[in-house]
Amino acid sequence: MMKTFSTAQELTDAIGVELGHSDWLEVTQDRIQQFADATGDQQWIHVDVERAAAGPFGATIAHGYLTASLIPVLVQQIYRIDAKMGVNYGLDSCGFRRRFRSAR
Repeated sequence: MMKTFSTAQELTDAIGVELGHSDWLEVTQDRIQQFADATGDQQWIHVDVERAAAGPFGATIAHGYLTASLIPVLVQQIYRIDAKMGVNYGLDSCGFRRRFRSAR
């Protein structure tokens, strides 16, 4: 059941409350390539299927920003905010974790 928030207090009261989950969303290689083309980020780990297969993850991986950009698609299945307009004001609280493996 979709939750609708009508006031700022309702949003505040929902901090820490599990709201549900969205359907699965398959991130295809075509979507990854389109994102790479749009942003100019053609790093091999995202777009070179053969090279990435031999890389540390065994396949290509989606860009972090592609993953973040899909959040609205997913959350619209879980909740809505009853407001005239919403604006994304930045990525201040969006956490990306980088892990590096030693080449040794």
